[in-house]
Amino acid sequence: MNMFLKAFIYLGVYSGLHFGYELTKWPFLIPFFGTNESVFEHLKLAFWAYFIANVIEYLIVSRKRLERNFWCPRLFSTILLPWLVVIIWYILPGIIGHLEPLWFELFWSFFVTFVTSLLAIIIERGINKLSYAFKVTVIVLFLISVFFFVRFSFGKPILDIFEIPK
Repeated sequence: MNMFLKAFIYLGVYSGLHFGYELTKWPFLIPFFGTNESVFEHLKLAFWAYFIANVIEYLIVSRKRLERNFWCPRLFSTILLPWLVVIIWYILPGIIGHLEPLWFELFWSFFVTFVTSLLAIIIERGINKLSYAFKVTVIVLFLISVFFFVRFSFGKPILDIFEIPK
């Protein structure tokens, strides 16, 4: 699949997940949809949106064209993508401080969401030789990520990433 098409699919799915819970208020969507504007919720959106984009890619690309190791590199990039979002998004606030006005913050957010998906696609396409240990590691990390994003959708842990604990 063309990488820009996949990035736009990801952006569309991400947007749908971002506003889906707000529009429906269906509790069973909480593990997959954004429920507030916290960093965690945006990481969760990135994870699930990219996973869904991979499923869509799998369904669109003909079976003949699928590479033998289709899922492992994509699961790896799905695990990595939320953390790419953090790294790239915080570049600008690190340089200029608070992003203002609101339209600029939204522009930056869409830009980062799109660019990080392109980075994830480049990474997954660059992974060729996959050892058994790498495959097992990716599957374990993917399952841990699923647990992380589902479990903490219902109760946030105390994360002192940017401030000293009180």
